[in-house]
Amino acid sequence: MTRGALAERMRLAAFVAGQGWRLLLAHLPGLPLSLGRVSIPVPERLLIAPQDLRTGDATRASEIYAGRFAFAGKIALLDGRTPFELEPPSHEWAQTLHGFGWLRHLRAASTTIARANARAIVGDWIRNPGEARAIAAEPEVTARRIISWLTQAPFILQDADHEFYRRFMRSLARQVRHLRRSAIAAPDGYPRLISTIALVFAGLCMSDQSRLLKVSQRRLEEELDRQILPDGGIITRNPDSLIALLLDLLPLRHAFAARNQPAPQALMNAIDRMMPMLRFFRHGDGAFAHFHGMGHTAADQLATILAYDDARGAPVANAPHSGFQRLDAKGSVLIADTGVAPPLAAGWEAHASCLAFEFSSGRNRIFVNCGMTAMNREMWWQVARATAAHCTAVIGDTSSARFLQWKWLGGLVGFPIVSGPNAVPVQRGKRDDSLMLRASHDGYAASFGVIHRRSFRLASEGARLDGEDLFKPAEGAPATLPATAFAIRFHLHPSVTVERLADPSTVLLALPGGEAWAFLAPNQSVLLEESIYLAAPDGPRRTVQLVISGSLAETGRVLWTLVRTRERQPPLPVGGSSSARTR
Repeated sequence: MTRGALAERMRLAAFVAGQGWRLLLAHLPGLPLSLGRVSIPVPERLLIAPQDLRTGDATRASEIYAGRFAFAGKIALLDGRTPFELEPPSHEWAQTLHGFGWLRHLRAASTTIARANARAIVGDWIRNPGEARAIAAEPEVTARRIISWLTQAPFILQDADHEFYRRFMRSLARQVRHLRRSAIAAPDGYPRLISTIALVFAGLCMSDQSRLLKVSQRRLEEELDRQILPDGGIITRNPDSLIALLLDLLPLRHAFAARNQPAPQALMNAIDRMMPMLRFFRHGDGAFAHFHGMGHTAADQLATILAYDDARGAPVANAPHSGFQRLDAKGSVLIADTGVAPPLAAGWEAHASCLAFEFSSGRNRIFVNCGMTAMNREMWWQVARATAAHCTAVIGDTSSARFLQWKWLGGLVGFPIVSGPNAVPVQRGKRDDSLMLRASHDGYAASFGVIHRRSFRLASEGARLDGEDLFKPAEGAPATLPATAFAIRFHLHPSVTVERLADPSTVLLALPGGEAWAFLAPNQSVLLEESIYLAAPDGPRRTVQLVISGSLAETGRVLWTLVRTRERQPPLPVGGSSSARTR
């Protein structure tokens, strides 16, 4: 066994032991855990109700009233039963159901019927959570349910009788007690943070919870300082978590003000760091780049958060702590992953995407990673996390990082990256008014003795992107490259139409609005292969990828260029006409 393999096993063993200890503590309610021996008395009343920044849809209320529960791409019909008596069609469906975030749709309807329906469903859950008790008890789901009930309490409790009011309060207290015990077992990253946020909300909103507020606030400060990086990214490297967290951190800041209490400085600092990163990850159409679990961008939620951004400045270009870089020139945007994998405990959703990039022109996205779907995630997560699902080079048909493979263990601690790039040096600069970015990674050094170096050059007017993929021997490896196959993949957004030319090294890319670009790779054949875009709002969509392949021993350096050949066409005047373009 090599020294590196031994170190990896020792690191994995320490991780498993730590996670096992957390799970043990979470199931021993007699232990004080991290929050101390905090009693959670049943509150006499709720002092405040948090804001809900997520948008409600009154039409969804009608569906719920009709017994049609559509969550996470799955639909379940009640047929006279409560939703909790059904066999959940998917894990994500059950998580959404038991998180009760959908109560906002009933509140948006703002009718007596919707209120009675909400109260009846909450009452059904209090009596019997049903078939998915284990899912309902997950820390992240419990946290979301507590926040949802607190937020929608004025709507649910209006005109409620005293008996329901007391049952509601007793159930809230029980759930907070459970979360206080189980939060320690929540996966690192968003689940751990949202569990702590929910406990702080409970301490602020429920009467007689001063001790809970004190200790949970202290834990929140620790988690924010640890998980929100200096450049505003999150330790898991998933951009979607920034949106999800700010949708709760901003109301939490307001809740402190509503209680006439100063918000913790760690909370204020975290919000201030995270806000600029929202603009960092945005393409011209407002959508986030697809890295490390990011799926479809909810435009309404993002717009709501950005309304709280007082600075409204240009996005930062360099996020070294989060491991990302951005090039921006006259509406053309390139966002690249230049980071190592997150720590083991926080890497359960990380992708093997080092040196992958996305590129957009104005509101048109051109090159995208496959992203992650919100529907049937268990079906797609292995595909989406592989290097081949990203716009980067794949060597030997293997990913640049290795995931935990033990299913019995993954069911308990997730499937984090256990080995991958250890060093990703990055250089930025300018040359002849062009923006330059160069980075390399050693993710293939141990398996193939190869370093992958990638360079980008974006012209100042944004109309040309030059790239270089260089493969060179790693330190200590043979001086000649192995005869191993490589494939450099460029996944196209589904809105892009591809046209082949007689020259196999060039293809034309037609974008919505009449804009066109040419992709060329001198002395190479650009192949077209099927791909899939997982981040579409209505589920996975077929698309195309450009592929440059070869043998490392024969081709150690690949140059490619993307150049705009036609600008976006101005919209036709009312009553105008145009002829169809012939290909």
